[in-house]
This record gives sequence, C-alpha cells and structure tokens, in this order.
Amino acid sequence: MRYEVSSVCVLGLGYIGLPTAALIASRGINVVGVDINPTVVATVGAGNIHIAEADLDGLVQKCVMSGRLRTRSVPERADVFLIAVPTPLSGNKKPVVEYVHQAVRSIADHLTPGSLVILESTCPVGTTEQICAILASLRPDLTFPDPDQPDAEADVCIAYCPERVLPGRILIELVQNDRCVGGLTPRCASRARQFYELFVRGTCVETQARTAEMVKLTENAYRDTNIAFANELSLICDRVDVDVWDVIEIANRHPRVKILNPGPGVGGHCIAVDPWFIVDAAPHEARLIRTSREVNDGKAHYVTQQVAQIIEDYPDREVSCLGLTFKANVDDLRESPALEIVESLAQTYGDKISVVDPFVETLPKTLQQHGVRQIDLDDALSKAGILIVLVDHEAFRRVASDQRNGAVVYDTRGIWRR
Repeated sequence: MRYEVSSVCVLGLGYIGLPTAALIASRGINVVGVDINPTVVATVGAGNIHIAEADLDGLVQKCVMSGRLRTRSVPERADVFLIAVPTPLSGNKKPVVEYVHQAVRSIADHLTPGSLVILESTCPVGTTEQICAILASLRPDLTFPDPDQPDAEADVCIAYCPERVLPGRILIELVQNDRCVGGLTPRCASRARQFYELFVRGTCVETQARTAEMVKLTENAYRDTNIAFANELSLICDRVDVDVWDVIEIANRHPRVKILNPGPGVGGHCIAVDPWFIVDAAPHEARLIRTSREVNDGKAHYVTQQVAQIIEDYPDREVSCLGLTFKANVDDLRESPALEIVESLAQTYGDKISVVDPFVETLPKTLQQHGVRQIDLDDALSKAGILIVLVDHEAFRRVASDQRNGAVVYDTRGIWRR
C-alpha cells in the first residue's frame, strides 16, 4: 500500500533542513520550514536562500512560488515532523543537544494520532529515546513507542535517520545516497522508511534507533581517523625531510593501500565534531578515535607555527592566505581549520595578513578587528609576497607556476607541488 503524506514540518532551515524541505516540497507535498532566526524565515519565505549550494536557489524559488514551501517561526500541525537543528560541541567537547530538546518540545502540542517524528540531527546514542520520553511526558493523552514492547501499537512513531551528504552535492546525494533508518520499534522504522522512499532513490535500510545513531557517528569517525593518518604522516615526513606527497602517491600504487591527502586540519560540522560524541560516550574505550581528533586539531596549530616562521624569515613580504572555508568550493566556515589558522596569524601579524576566498563575501569579525584585508586572487599573485594555500578551491588549482611572480609558497594542500 502506498504511504500517503500530505504535509511535513521541517525544523531547522540550515545546510540540511533547507535542501531537504525544498526537495520534499518538489514532490508535491506541503512543507512548512521552521527556524528560530527571523532573517532565515524571511529570506526563504521570499524564495531566496541564505547558504550557497548548487541548484538550491532555483528549487527553493520554485517551491515557494508554487505554495508548497512556506516558512514560519513556530511549528504547525503536520503528518511528519523532521528535526534538523544544530548539535554543536561545548567548550569541553561535550555534545549540546538542547536545541533538539527545544525543537521536540515545540512540536508536542501539534502531534496527533498517526504523527511521525524523525530526528536527523547528529546526536549521541540514546537521544531518540530521550525525545520520546520528552514527548510522552508532554502528551500523556497519546501513546508512544516502547523499545521493550516492539510489537505494541503507538499513536506516534519516532525514528532516527541521519543525513550523509557532501556540501556542493547535497540535492543530488539526498536523492541518490542510501539512508539508515532507525526506529524505536520495527513499525517506526517501517513508517520512516516509507516516508523517505517518497523522495530517496537510494536504499533505505531499516534498523534500530541506537544503531542508526551509532552508524552516523561511526561514518565520520572512520573518515576522521583516515585523515589523521595522512596528517600525522605529513608531520613525520617534515621531520625526516621527505616529500609526503611523493610518499603517498607511490604508496597508493600498492593494490591494498589508499592513503588520503593531508591538509591543514579537518573542518565542517560533521567530521570535526561527531567523533567527540563517541569519545564522550565511551572515553576509556575510544582511544584511537580521540587520538585521531587530537592529531587533526593539532595540525592547524602546526601549520600556524610553520607559517609564522616563514613570515619571520621574510619580514618585508606581505602575506596572502588562500582560502577560509572548511573545504573546497563551498562557503561554509564551520569548524574551518583555515579560518582558525588565519585567526591565529592575525592576532600576531594583524594587517600584514590578507585573505583570498571567492566563496566568502565578508570576512568574519574575528579577522576584521585585527585589520586583516580581503583581496582578490590577482592582487595576491601580483605582490611577490608569501602565498599560504589553505583551501584547494578550483580557482587556486588553476594558478600556474609562472603566475606566482616569485612568491614564497607554503602549500598545505599539495595543489602546486609540480
């Protein structure tokens, strides 16, 4: 039997919530997008977007004009409630799930028998059970799923289904990628799977909520660990005076070796954050995962020290840092090691530092207050100064050696090594 959904309420219109809301609306389903930021509500409500993502602007405009996508500052009654709010880390690397709890409380009054609640935010294991307990306490007139009674019927179904998309390809990967759908009961998982199959072509794998929560954390901890190996290898190669890029290129010719490329650290809201959720849950057992995080965090400090030494060695040369975002060809600054490095340099060298990034319209205030200037790539190349490659934007990759005008180069991405 075809699963019918006429309305969806998406809480959180960020990098995941907004593309997901627009995609669902494009399938003919009425969607209300909710955000606590009035600017976001107004921007999206007018058919515009506040983030840079391929093809998202046209899709949002189309869905808003058709009336299928509306925005509000508070939730409305719907068949499905999808929660995609931030789950940041505290200063001592503890997961902050209060935004999830606030979102859950805000939908409690709008639940009816047959409602489906799906959590997409990255969360510690056990969070889906927590939101079920919160809703049950707020709505004693409804019944909720009980993992200890998996066959019992409940008025409301609750599931966890994490995203696994790449910025710059979000709309494509929301459709094509497989999904891990974890329900508090088998019925919850089945209901959630049927919902995602309305717009997902990839396979939707049913499992338990706790398993799905751990799957999300595991995926990014795995990637973080692999990057940490490459970053640690780069430190070792620096110490023994060997070109790490040559080492990796030749080592990868082994049929069972695939080493990633090193960089200035690891950024983004997933890989740089999610492993700490595992460390917090099992601090004594997660030794390798913790060390990987420390290696990747430490790489930014190492790069800062190396660049500072270059600046001291060439005191008369201006410094141009190429890239601020956490990865190539996106505008996302979240947990960006490039930004961290430039901020550290700015504290010491101030207006001696310039930044080039075609995806950043305005420099963060943390840089402006130290006199850091934003310039274009041609200006940076004309100065014959010091060029620090922090992000491998395509525009930077295209720069030929003769365009660098005799500059001193420190390339953390290996894009100019030949």
